[in-house]
Amino acid sequence: MTGFGNYGFGQQPFGLPHLVVPTKSKVFISYHHDGDQAYYDRFVRLFDAHYEIITDTSLERRVDSDDVDYQQRVIREEHVTGSSVTIVLCGPESWKRRWIDWEIHMTLNKQHALLGIALPTAVTNHLGQIIAPDRLVANINSGYAHWMQWTEDPQVLRSAIDTARIKARVVQNIRNSEPRMQRSRS
Repeated sequence: MTGFGNYGFGQQPFGLPHLVVPTKSKVFISYHHDGDQAYYDRFVRLFDAHYEIITDTSLERRVDSDDVDYQQRVIREEHVTGSSVTIVLCGPESWKRRWIDWEIHMTLNKQHALLGIALPTAVTNHLGQIIAPDRLVANINSGYAHWMQWTEDPQVLRSAIDTARIKARVVQNIRNSEPRMQRSRS
């Protein structure tokens, strides 16, 4: 015996315990790139140590095609796939953006968790309710998606993501039958 690799079952050299490196949860962030980029950047700075945030890729600039099916496939395969939750940053224009609607649509098709975050810049309707993308609102109302106000506290965000994941287990609550937005509203 050389003394190399001859440890008892389950033992490590020099009596070191097995080290388990926790993996970061992968999240996809959907947001209006022209209007809410500063909040996205802040979100990444605040939470990048806690989550693997799928790359900031403005779909309108990257997907060079008018083929809607192709665009949907890019969203599904390159952005939503691989994440476990989609976080929708809801600012004043988010509810008007077709790309956000499509990203929510693909998230629901994949039965991933969905979390809406009202940004401080979000606008309200005449009832004082925050205006958010219709597909997101339908899934909040059905109990599938979770909703919260902007936070900079990692524990609050972790709790909200956990709640979104629990809610996403009830796939019967998914509301995704409305047609996808064909173009952004002005």
